[in-house]
Amino acid sequence: MGRYTGPKGKLSRREGVNLHLKGTRSFSEKNALNRKPFVPGQHGNKRRTRLSDYGIHLREKQKVKRMYGLRERQFKNLYKEADKRSKVNNSDKGIEFLRLLELRLDNVVYYAGFAPSRAAARQAVVHGHVLVNGKKLSIPSYELSVDDSVELKMAKLAPSEKLFPVPEWIEAKGTQARVARLPDRDEIDEGIKENLIIEFYSR
Repeated sequence: MGRYTGPKGKLSRREGVNLHLKGTRSFSEKNALNRKPFVPGQHGNKRRTRLSDYGIHLREKQKVKRMYGLRERQFKNLYKEADKRSKVNNSDKGIEFLRLLELRLDNVVYYAGFAPSRAAARQAVVHGHVLVNGKKLSIPSYELSVDDSVELKMAKLAPSEKLFPVPEWIEAKGTQARVARLPDRDEIDEGIKENLIIEFYSR
């Protein structure tokens, strides 16, 4: 199955959380969730049914998957890799999973303020507008390491205004950024409940 090309506002409405998929519009009062604060569909404005435990786990998994713009196979493979690393490093599986998501090249390009959304960041990478350690890299899923540098070749591609502050684990200046260290849990979106995703795939 290919990538989702439908209305991005519907995805935020379906999850009941602003996933910031529409760039500048997502940060304005005109975002889809403010305009229509109910799930899409003919009966979306009626009272929502109570979710089962499985439904709660599924919705959290879908929310995070859509937030980072991944397909199901990619997302599941990241979970398997996090599971493997947690056993090798004797670390928390949830933190390993979140770090794999955060250190994706397209995500760092977005967080550094070089693109208005993760989709735009992914496009910039695929089109060869991003350099990693001085070399062109066109793989959005590439996992960055500490001290890796990222540079946007064309400054005009970056948003005219900063939509959010750059995370402390990324050092950004102009069209250049560097992964200063691994992100801590409290620096990653507080709305993500990674334990529910771990439980979903551990069934």
